[in-house]
Amino acid sequence: MFDNLSDRLEGAFKTLTGDNKITEINVAQSIKEIRRALVAADVNYKIAKEFTDKVKEKALGTDNVLKSVKPGQLMVKIVRDQLTELMGGQAEGINAKGDPAVILIAGLQGSGKTTFSGKLALHLKTKKNMKVLLTACDVYRPAAIDQLTVLSEQVGAGIYKEPENKKPVEIALNAIAHAQDNKYDVVIVDTAGRLSVDEAMMQEIAEVREAISPNETLFVVDSMTGQDAVNTAKAFNERINYDGVVLTKLDGDTRGGAALSVKYTVGKPIKFVSTGEGMDTLDVFHPERMAQRILGMGDIISFVERAQDQFDEEEAKRLEKKIRKNKFDFNDFLGQLAQLRKMGDIKSLLNMIPGMSKMTKDLDIDDTAFNKVEAIIFSMTPKERSNPELLNLSRKKRIARGCGQGMDDVNRFIKQFDQMRKMMHKMSKNPAMMGGGIPAGRRR
Repeated sequence: MFDNLSDRLEGAFKTLTGDNKITEINVAQSIKEIRRALVAADVNYKIAKEFTDKVKEKALGTDNVLKSVKPGQLMVKIVRDQLTELMGGQAEGINAKGDPAVILIAGLQGSGKTTFSGKLALHLKTKKNMKVLLTACDVYRPAAIDQLTVLSEQVGAGIYKEPENKKPVEIALNAIAHAQDNKYDVVIVDTAGRLSVDEAMMQEIAEVREAISPNETLFVVDSMTGQDAVNTAKAFNERINYDGVVLTKLDGDTRGGAALSVKYTVGKPIKFVSTGEGMDTLDVFHPERMAQRILGMGDIISFVERAQDQFDEEEAKRLEKKIRKNKFDFNDFLGQLAQLRKMGDIKSLLNMIPGMSKMTKDLDIDDTAFNKVEAIIFSMTPKERSNPELLNLSRKKRIARGCGQGMDDVNRFIKQFDQMRKMMHKMSKNPAMMGGGIPAGRRR
């Protein structure tokens, strides 16, 4: 995500390396490279030109008495601030208050609309403690109703569906009545998509919106379609005047044009971004955090928030006691791996840590990265998992045969585990290194 844009922007800032202060001469080349980077990211030239004009104005208007701040560093700050403004300035919430609240989902076929409906249901259930009803109003796409039914089971939401020969408006109204009778807090209405914008589609979604008067209308768009996504968002907004945009597939091979351009072009905020297939890979969109990630500065706040979602205070206390006694074992390690996987795509998580995006750029890291490690542990006996000290040569040979890996792989992992275990034990004896004994997931 944004790798090419990040590299190009870094190159633009390097043009200021070695200079003592910002001048019209040295800023001109940097501005030129920034504009090129944005256009290459599929940002409309007019937007890129206006953006760089603002950056130039801010840069040349900055008092150069800040001797401790280098020109390159100053330019990074200015670009970060302008990127944040371009993408909306601040995070926008959704209106989920009502009796019940009604959220209408719109978008083209293939944009990830139905999957997003499931993710939003889980988000509202876990973050807001709401009872959610998913409503299947896509009566055209084969298996669309079945897909939403499966998703409702995965996320623990209710499902309302009717025969495919019913009209979407009628289904939506009946779903709202059902929700009122059964004390649901929120109704999410998943509507039909088309392969392209057409009059029949626009008319139908407009009729549904008028009939149900939703608290919130969200337009879901595939971020990998770049500027086309922005044009589609504009066409939909002119017809149904939605409240916010959802960008899906942001973990794919996207140049970033949609995320950077949609707020400027449509005038509506990006409210959510989706970065994976799992139901828990939905994030509230924070413009400032995204700007930092684009500039390779990481997003440690989002990383901590994801960790908090998986944080179990009782489990943390149990582990802390074991670590202090140097009794952390392979079962505990497996538990921590499971929690890490629940946080989302491994490479995306690493890229949230400042400085890691460059280190992982060319690495092929995916959710199978820990499969070998798990295979080694699962080839141990329950007694060996609980007592790492038992692993002598003969046991290691048996484990290697059991997991289908070489002795070098088994020895390497056990050595790394032992080193990690010793380091954790050492840190547990130093409260300052452990953050004063406060569980990391509870710090604010």
